[in-house]
Amino acid sequence: MADTANKLTIFMYPWFAMGHITPYLLTANKLAERGHKITLVIPPKAQSKLGQLNLHPDLVHLRPISIPKVEGLPAHIETSNDATVLEQQLLRHALDLTAPTVKSLLCDVKPDLVISDFAYWLPGLARRMQIKSVHFSAVSPAAMGFMFTGGTSPTEDDLHFPLSIKLYKHTARDLEWFKTAKEMGSGITMEQRLTTAISESDAVCFKTCSEIEGAYVRFLENKLKKPILLTGPLLPNPQSSSTDLDEKWANWLNKFTPKTLTGFPFLIALRPPVGFDTIEEALPNGFTERVRERGFVHGGWVPQQLILKHTAVGCFVTHCGYGSMWEGLMSECRLVALPHVADQYVQARLLSGVLKVAVEVEKGDEDGLFTKEGVCGAVMAAMAEESGVGEEVVVNHEKWRGILGSEGFQDSYFDAFVENLRKLLD
Repeated sequence: MADTANKLTIFMYPWFAMGHITPYLLTANKLAERGHKITLVIPPKAQSKLGQLNLHPDLVHLRPISIPKVEGLPAHIETSNDATVLEQQLLRHALDLTAPTVKSLLCDVKPDLVISDFAYWLPGLARRMQIKSVHFSAVSPAAMGFMFTGGTSPTEDDLHFPLSIKLYKHTARDLEWFKTAKEMGSGITMEQRLTTAISESDAVCFKTCSEIEGAYVRFLENKLKKPILLTGPLLPNPQSSSTDLDEKWANWLNKFTPKTLTGFPFLIALRPPVGFDTIEEALPNGFTERVRERGFVHGGWVPQQLILKHTAVGCFVTHCGYGSMWEGLMSECRLVALPHVADQYVQARLLSGVLKVAVEVEKGDEDGLFTKEGVCGAVMAAMAEESGVGEEVVVNHEKWRGILGSEGFQDSYFDAFVENLRKLLD
């Protein structure tokens, strides 16, 4: 632990999504290990889910914030995990409506630094209150790099953005929505929200390391002309976490032989598709009964990292959200990439095409469709010991897991991150 002098007071306000809130809490824990004080503002339901992961409640204050009423947004929705695509737009509008409450909290906390992401108005508010701000990105430097190259595969003219990542044609069309579609309530595009948040901040932060994404970090430093801070991989220290897997999941997983494909047992966590309120309504008639002894489909949030650590889990089919990307890299599971939207495609290509630690499910270039045969083939390729592809991804995965998990690796990055936060205050 660092010396007790010159401790920071930090105010964190992430977007109302578990994939955003979780890395903020992990960062808060690591800051608290070094004696710093953090106020993390999140919805009440998120606090009830993640409160047990707060390892330093004396220094990490989880402050609940009420979700303002927005027409068309059901009262029970507090995070994007429980919302449809349309409801997520309204939830972002609700986030914007919390600005007066957040200003009052800042006056109460009097932080040295504000760390946020989707609240594009917060860096400007912080500046007017003479508080430094950091944009803590929930996507990779590689994905953000695509945003600053127009949302298409970049060329050498784009400040030498690394050319090893290429995207499907249908992904470029999806990214066009990101640039042009104005959201209900706020009336701004997602690109406007993020570019404003980034440009108004004093620095940009990523939960990565230069060994993995150094080329993309250098590209952004040239493009943004502001400090890029790296926390290193943000994952709980197994030795410091006493959290066990819930009995519901543990009992089901304990039925299976470790690390095998026998009978293809599966556990899937999905959001309900458009037009359905629950995942159960969307499943074919009789499906649950047919797979009851070997399959489990869940429509809500699951403790993914704890599940990946279970001995029965041999393969992780990931949507390649940034948090899931890191959890997959640090796990012992074979990795299969099945991205669905936006930044996930870039991160899938980072895993499968650059690091070569995953097998990516083939999709149609124009339509983005995939088949059950494609998913099965990717899983088999990743799991088969005699497969050339499977052997390559296993060797590369073990290499990177060894580097990322080596003694002192994460701590050295995080110590440098804290020092860089201090430099912003000079």
